[in-house]
Amino acid sequence: MDSTKANDAPVVKKRKKASLTAKKARVGWIFVLPFIVGLIILYLGVILESIEYSFATYATIPAVKGGGYSLTWVGLENYATILPKTVDTETGETFIEMMFTGFGSQIVEVVAIILLSLFLAVILNQKMIGRAAFRAIFFLPVVVGAGIIAQIDFSNALLESMSSTEAISTGAVQTSAMSAMVDAMDISMMFQGLGFGTELVEVVTELVGNIYDIVNRAGVQMLIFLAGLQSISPSIYESCQMEGATAWEMFWKITLPMISPMILANAVYTVIDSFTAESNSVMTYILGLGSSVSPSGTQAAAAWSYFIVVIVMLILAYLVLGKVIYYDRRNDS
Repeated sequence: MDSTKANDAPVVKKRKKASLTAKKARVGWIFVLPFIVGLIILYLGVILESIEYSFATYATIPAVKGGGYSLTWVGLENYATILPKTVDTETGETFIEMMFTGFGSQIVEVVAIILLSLFLAVILNQKMIGRAAFRAIFFLPVVVGAGIIAQIDFSNALLESMSSTEAISTGAVQTSAMSAMVDAMDISMMFQGLGFGTELVEVVTELVGNIYDIVNRAGVQMLIFLAGLQSISPSIYESCQMEGATAWEMFWKITLPMISPMILANAVYTVIDSFTAESNSVMTYILGLGSSVSPSGTQAAAAWSYFIVVIVMLILAYLVLGKVIYYDRRNDS
């Protein structure tokens, strides 16, 4: 009788504990939850309204007729108007050409920012006196370049004068701008003397000319790389040193694979930041299409066309970098 009762007793299944990876994923979702809620509540309606504007024409209704505005559905007419529109009368460049003309220079700029931030992170991860101060100095442009300071810097007449060749020729600026131009010319002549092609020389001189902007926009990426470098266990480097590995070998075999997920994250962040910056010629043109009084269907169509280009760039970056990303899989329970 006792054995029968024992066999009839319900089997209680033990609840399987979540793995460490699953717990980290839950914490990640909790971390981004405020952003997701804010996106849905504050921005989702604006995004849908912007899409609606891109397929319609906007017209205000006079106050005597009740006020407000009306939208007339026109389909793809706004896109057909803005894409072949001439944006430069001298060269005959259209808007669609403008989006892809700066594509190559933007990619080069993204690569330069990622490489510079990785270089700074590796240096600042070393043990040295004043390391915290140096980290703050390199991150300071991110803080200073935010909000109203960025607007002041973007419309800085002095900086524009220093960067202008006309100011140099008239003698308005004879110090920093002149030395920067001389340095660029020296670099160009040096590369040409070494037998490099003109395209590579143009890329290098353009990067030298934009070094101020590149350094200013590498602070966030530098911190992300620093976080990745500090997450690598020192015991890995110690064991490699005992086996006779050099610093160069440890960088390529240990450091770079371990921080490769941060490279992908920084690539996504830098692409978005570079392609949507106000200094970008495409963004400047799009912002100049509309007005603060009434929305423009053509402007909305231009913005969404450029948004598709940025998304394509992000997909390409993910497909290229996703194949070389190393993830440290742990079967923690």
